[in-house]
Amino acid sequence: MKSKALFEPTNLGPYVLKNRFVFPPLTRQRAAQPGNVPTELMAEYYRQRAGAGFMITEGTQIEPRGQGYAWTPGIHSQEQIEGWKKVTQAVHAEEGIIFAQLWHVGRVSHSALQPDEGAPVAPSAIQAEQAKAFIETGPGTGTLVAPSQPRELTLSEIKHLVGLYAQAAKNAISAGFDGVEIHAANGYLVNQFISEHANQRKDEYGGSLENRLRFLREIVQAIGDAIGPERLGVRFTPLFTSTDEDRVYIGLVEKDPHQTYVEAVKILENAGVAYVSIAEADWENAPDLPEAFRREIRTLFSGRIIYAGRYTAERGARLVKDNLADLIAFGRPFIANPDLPERIANNWPLNDLNAAKLYGGAEEGFTDYPVYNALHSEK
Repeated sequence: MKSKALFEPTNLGPYVLKNRFVFPPLTRQRAAQPGNVPTELMAEYYRQRAGAGFMITEGTQIEPRGQGYAWTPGIHSQEQIEGWKKVTQAVHAEEGIIFAQLWHVGRVSHSALQPDEGAPVAPSAIQAEQAKAFIETGPGTGTLVAPSQPRELTLSEIKHLVGLYAQAAKNAISAGFDGVEIHAANGYLVNQFISEHANQRKDEYGGSLENRLRFLREIVQAIGDAIGPERLGVRFTPLFTSTDEDRVYIGLVEKDPHQTYVEAVKILENAGVAYVSIAEADWENAPDLPEAFRREIRTLFSGRIIYAGRYTAERGARLVKDNLADLIAFGRPFIANPDLPERIANNWPLNDLNAAKLYGGAEEGFTDYPVYNALHSEK
């Protein structure tokens, strides 16, 4: 079996993972309204995919201002915590390991999603271009819109946000999660601070690379202090932007992305976090991540390394065998195939993705994908 390396167990922080398959964070927009509360249906969706060695939830906003898309779940209210308990209990019943992805979109939002219809917050008052927010236009209906003009965060607000990240991590542990991942990718808030394009501040959070990495450094430290760095991971999109049909997620690419993210990974190594996740370009014919970058990250970082992109099982296994990766994430294939590791192990054909039902809705395109064994057991 060409993908054999993906089926070997490994450690991640205090956990033993049964295989190297990762079910990565994937926005699905099915939280209950009002309140953006996780549901029984979401619990079933995650339970179905607990054959992955490691799971990370869809992005879950750490505070109301952190929302950029209608119907995405939060992790800041007691009702949301109770909702997430259904998810973690369902996954743990299948002996799965699951982290919550902590999300704040920053400037990639719209006033319709903000408390009191205020301006989104950002490191600098620079409007996001080539990005979209998603607002509700009626019950179960919505539309993509250009993000609103943001306002610049004050120093005291930045310090408060660091505390909100730490509190969200505590909330996640209260909800039964095994740990958390900081969403520092795709042009959202942490990425905005790192970016020389989105961050034009003149204080200690802007200017030099060291200053632009300060927000990340402080969040990593605060969460590590709150729940332990061994229960923390961070996701980056270092080198490429990515698009998804009409919906655009823009990774803020720096003049020297290699240096930027090498320095960012050094912060994670110094903090002792469990893993770094690198999301690569995911469109057809996308360029590969430079091998020199992969090798330097492996040299610098002693935790686990996850790569996500348009990976086949064979390509992912090769990266693991070459000791450049520890775990490989499969997004769309895992959406359409809840039993993905078993299908790959047995060389069974894969379900097609229902692309029209990725965002919003109910069971269709969410929990109704057939498992191969059940589908063929009577044939």
